[in-house]
Amino acid sequence: MAEIKHILIICGEASGDLNAANLAKAILEKNPKIKISGVGGKLLRQAGAEVYYDIKGLSVIGLFDALRKLPKFLALKKLVLKKIKTESPNAIILVDFSGFNLRLAKAINKAIPVIYYISPQVWASRPGRIKTIKNYVHKMLVLFKFEKEFYKNYGVDVDFIGHPLLDIVRPTMKKEEFIKDFHIYEPFESHPIIALLPGSRRQEVEYILPLMLKAGLFIKQAIDGAQFLVVKSTQIDWDIPMPLGEN
Repeated sequence: MAEIKHILIICGEASGDLNAANLAKAILEKNPKIKISGVGGKLLRQAGAEVYYDIKGLSVIGLFDALRKLPKFLALKKLVLKKIKTESPNAIILVDFSGFNLRLAKAINKAIPVIYYISPQVWASRPGRIKTIKNYVHKMLVLFKFEKEFYKNYGVDVDFIGHPLLDIVRPTMKKEEFIKDFHIYEPFESHPIIALLPGSRRQEVEYILPLMLKAGLFIKQAIDGAQFLVVKSTQIDWDIPMPLGEN
């Protein structure tokens, strides 16, 4: 088996950047001499990869947004194909982002081994994508056991690897620090904490957060002691909104 010297990793959203970064760290821990390059964000870059295209602004919501950004996606696909031709990587790992990555896999046409990490939800919608996966993806790596059985039924080379959140999610501060830093009131029975998670895309925040805030006002009227925390993605820039009520 030829020595692996260079791997491309392609992701396109905040969650993909996180998962790609942790994958890159694991690869480099096994072999620090492997070069990892590709498309990602600051987390993948911090993990030690050479990011030659930043994903900021790539995520889309809806058909019209996708059409508006089509020239950007076409240029990116052309860039990746050029990198494959000029740099001859040993393999490419596609991380989620199926709208782009499945088309890229088809364009690569098995010129190099194609590994897909985090399956598109073909078991829930658009099952026709299975044909593309079977024809152009050498190995599918899935997070759930039922996905392995699903792909095996279609003759796809698949392995179950478990969900990365089991390794990623860890407390970063003690309860007392959290309460102090975020000005949390106790007891929680009369001051319940409600998290608002508007998403990791700017469009999601613009569309969803105002509705969440309005819903929060109704909750505040019903539960006077309710406390709200807005969870901000590191991939987008936006100002934290004013708190709901004095508490």
